[in-house]
Amino acid sequence: MKIIRNEKLIKRNGKIGGWAILAAIIILGAGFFINVNNLSGDDTQFFYLTLGSFIVGLILVQVGLYLTNRYGGRPRIDEKIDAALKGLSGDFHMYHFTTPVSHLLVGPAGIWALLPYRQRGVIAYTKDRWRLNNGGLIQAYMSIFGQEGLGRPDLSAAHDIQAIKKFLADRLQATEIPEVNAALVFMNDEIEIQAENAPLLAIKIDAVKNYFRQKAKEKPIAPAILTAIKAALPE
Repeated sequence: MKIIRNEKLIKRNGKIGGWAILAAIIILGAGFFINVNNLSGDDTQFFYLTLGSFIVGLILVQVGLYLTNRYGGRPRIDEKIDAALKGLSGDFHMYHFTTPVSHLLVGPAGIWALLPYRQRGVIAYTKDRWRLNNGGLIQAYMSIFGQEGLGRPDLSAAHDIQAIKKFLADRLQATEIPEVNAALVFMNDEIEIQAENAPLLAIKIDAVKNYFRQKAKEKPIAPAILTAIKAALPE
C-alpha cells in the first residue's frame, strides 16, 4: 500500500493544538486567580475579567482538543489507520489530508472516505439515527471537556462523499466517476457496534484490512478507471 500524507499540515496543526491547550490553561488559571482575589464580588471589572477568561479558556480548550485529537497524539489517527491497513497490496493508495477529505482510500476495493472516531461505549443505529451510549454520567461529563461527541456521522459521510465526487469530476471530465463510499472507523478497542441495518459501513479499526481485501475480490472498480483516478490525486 502506498501512503501519501500532508506532513506539513499535520505537524503545524498539531503544534497549534498544543499551544491552544497551553494558552487555555494559562488563561483559566489567570481567571481563577482573579476570582480568588475578588471573592466578595464587589469589583464588577474583576467579575467581567473572570467571566471573559473562562469563556476564552474553554473555547481554546475545545479548539486545542479538536486539533490534537485530529492531528496529534502518539500514535496519530493517520498512523493508526496505516498500521491497520498494512499488508494491503500496492494497488491501494491511502491519502491523508491531501484531498478534500481527511482520509481517503483508493484501490481495487473502490473509493472510500474513512471517518475515524475515538469514542468508546456502544454505537447503535436506531430509528434512522446514530446514537452513542458511552457509559453513564461520568463519561457524559468527560465528553464535554475531553472526548469529542459523535455528532452526525450520516451528514459527515454525505459531505465527504460529495466533496470527493466534485473533486474527481473537476479533474476527470472525460471519465465516469465510480461510486464513492464512506466508512465509519472506530479506533477504540472498547467499542461495540450495533448497526446491522445502517446505510453506512461502521467497522472496528482491526477489521478494516480484511474487509477491504474481501471487497477488492468483488472488483467494484475497473483497473483503467482506477489508474485515471490515482493520476488525478496528489502524489
